[in-house]
This record gives sequence, structure tokens and C-alpha cells, in this order.
Amino acid sequence: MKNIIQKLLFTFLFFGTLHVFGQKSNISSPVDSTKTYKIELNDHSIFIGNILKKDSVNLVMRTQSIPKLEIQISKIKSIEIVDKANLKNGSYWFPNPHATRYLYAPSAFNLKKGEGYYQNTLLVLNSFNVGITDNISIGGGLELTSTFRAAPIFFITPKVGFKISEKFHAGGGLLFASVPFSSSISNRSYLGTAFLSGTLGTKEHNITSSLGWGFIEGEFSQRPIITLSGMTRISKRAALVSENWLIPTDGYYGLFSYGVRFFGEKMAIDLAFVNNPDIFQIIVIGIPYVSFTVKF
Repeated sequence: MKNIIQKLLFTFLFFGTLHVFGQKSNISSPVDSTKTYKIELNDHSIFIGNILKKDSVNLVMRTQSIPKLEIQISKIKSIEIVDKANLKNGSYWFPNPHATRYLYAPSAFNLKKGEGYYQNTLLVLNSFNVGITDNISIGGGLELTSTFRAAPIFFITPKVGFKISEKFHAGGGLLFASVPFSSSISNRSYLGTAFLSGTLGTKEHNITSSLGWGFIEGEFSQRPIITLSGMTRISKRAALVSENWLIPTDGYYGLFSYGVRFFGEKMAIDLAFVNNPDIFQIIVIGIPYVSFTVKF
């Protein structure tokens, strides 16, 4: 069981680097009457519909239930273009708040400039990620239990992601980690992984395949770690998620997972199980996996 847990944690650490909302429109920017907008007021009221007219004083819009609604510009907090994929039978589903990751491995979707999140995994791995541009993000974090021994594991995770077509994104990045081998801060090894990934689908329904080459003290592995992950949104506040690994050992060691993601507009909670034939002999349903994420 100890070896299984070590392999599992190794995978979570190495693939921690492999991670939206509607398009934001400045209040003073021109609008398109053919597009659907989300208008949030200073009192947190929200209206979804088409903007018929806008000047420096007032905005006039049409919603599904109100043919003509006039709003003072001074009362508007934000204006966002709504993706048609987020309109379900006239109801607005906020965009997936955590589309850049599955359980812990990444998709090829990237954070937008200025977006960021904090993620806690299994109560011990803590990380932050921030979008530097729409295509480049950088993150970092530490592993909590080692901190109590005055020698934490810490890591940085730069990543790039690009939209190749309407339903295909490609990305890649690097994880660089400092791992202690005793309570001495100086007794460390430097390791990580370089990865490439491709994502097919939308932020609401997608699959991702990734290849990652691990390295220790500058020496790369001969064979890559392989992941295949997927997610599909089943309701306004829930999605099914699966993340699966092939880890090079003497051959390849496989792990698969299944779980549910619950989310709000700015947060996500993952409840899942990690399993394979070895784990099944000890824990039939698999090893529990829990994480939560807060966007900022």
C-alpha cells in the first residue's frame, strides 16, 4: 500500500503543472445588439439579454421576460458577453470556474490575463496560479506536511496554452520542484517534468491527452508519463470528471479515477476515488481524493 500511495503522490506532484468566465466588456465599450450579455448591477442583481441601446447615461436591454428594461450606467458593475453554450433552455449557466484542470492534471485551456486561483489538494498540497497573459500562466506552491519538518516541498509551474480551432486547444509547460530528503533545508533534490497536452471539446465537455517527461537533477526519463482525462457538465452546479495515468516503471503502472465536481461561479470542490487492481484488493471503491479551488 505504501508504494501505491508514493506513486499516487508522485503523479499528483509531477502533473500539478499540466490548469472561464464570459468575455468581459468594459462598461464604456461599444456593444453588439446581436449578442447576449450578462449585466451585473452594484446591488448584485443580474440581467441576461440583448442590449438594444447604450449611451453614457443609460442602457436599454431586452430579457426573456422583460421586452424593454432601462438601466442607469452608474448602477452597472460589469458587462459580460455570454457564450451561447451557457444558455440552457433560457436559463443562464455560469461558465465552468475550473476548466484549466481536472482533478490535478491540467487541460490545455489557459487562465485569462488577470485570472487566478488557489487550490488545496488532499489537505496537504497548496498552490496558486495566475494568468500573466491570455496564453501564459504561472503558478507555485508547497506541500504542507513537510513544512512541519522545516523542510517543505515547493514548486513553480509555468504553462502556455493556445486555441488552435474552435474545439481544440494545445499547451505545454514545466514543473520545477525542490524536494527535501531530510529535515535539513540544504539536503534537497531538484526535479520536475516537462509536458505537452491537447484538449478536444469545450470548457463544459472535453477530453485531454498529455505526455510528460520527468527529470531529476537535469536527467530526463526515457519514457513519458501518459494521462487521459475528461470532464462533462451534467447540471448547472455539477460535472463528472475522470483523470487516468500510465506511469513508466519496469513497464507502465496504471491508475484511473472517477468523481464529481461541484461548483459555484468562483469555486469548485472535487470528490473522487483513485483506483487500479492493486488498490481494489485493499479498498474496493479506491483511495478518496478531495480538493477545493477558489478563483480570484
